[in-house]
Amino acid sequence: MKHGTKKNPKADLRKWSSPLFNLGLVISIGLCLVAFEWKSYSDSPIKEINKESEIWDIPDIPNTFQTPPPPPVEIPPIIQVQPNEIQIDPTLISIDINTTETTEIPEVIISDDPPIIDKAEEIMDFTEVQASFKGGMEAWYEYLRKNLKYPSQAKRMGIEGVVLIRFVVNKDGSVQDVEVVRPLGGGCDEVAKEVIENSPEWTPGKMGGRPVRSRMVIPIRFKLQ
Repeated sequence: MKHGTKKNPKADLRKWSSPLFNLGLVISIGLCLVAFEWKSYSDSPIKEINKESEIWDIPDIPNTFQTPPPPPVEIPPIIQVQPNEIQIDPTLISIDINTTETTEIPEVIISDDPPIIDKAEEIMDFTEVQASFKGGMEAWYEYLRKNLKYPSQAKRMGIEGVVLIRFVVNKDGSVQDVEVVRPLGGGCDEVAKEVIENSPEWTPGKMGGRPVRSRMVIPIRFKLQ
């Protein structure tokens, strides 16, 4: 160094500041990279999983295969044999199979005419001569006194009154189609109907002097004594 030369402090500072700046920059970048790449691990030892631990125990599942049930047994239908109610008497059947060449077989002739349909005789509601009980009204009342019984149920209930019975008197005097027109109850209707059904023959009604079927309505009174 020559005497008389004066040093410049600013030049010396610029000379050393550039390497220091670069070194500091490199250190800062390195610290940042280390900070981002650093991983924290637990200090506790890694616990080994025991294969025989209860967590990993898998229970033995038994075989769940089940044998299917047998098919239902089919019950055969019960067949009830109905007895034949029609009985044929072999003695009534007369079939002659001992025919010869000379045996004459009757010819069956079928007519082309329409079949004859018998019309039911008309029942007259009004006749010239009305049907009546044989013997008159006195005989009728006598028949009722002997055959008409007061029903016990009607007696207990105190039922009394008139039952109207309608029926048909045929040409031969017989009685049919007996029905109750106005009931009374207490068993009186059944008794009155039975009395008419079991009555003797009547004298039939007449139209033009000939007997005809006619319809009648008569009252039967029930009265407590």
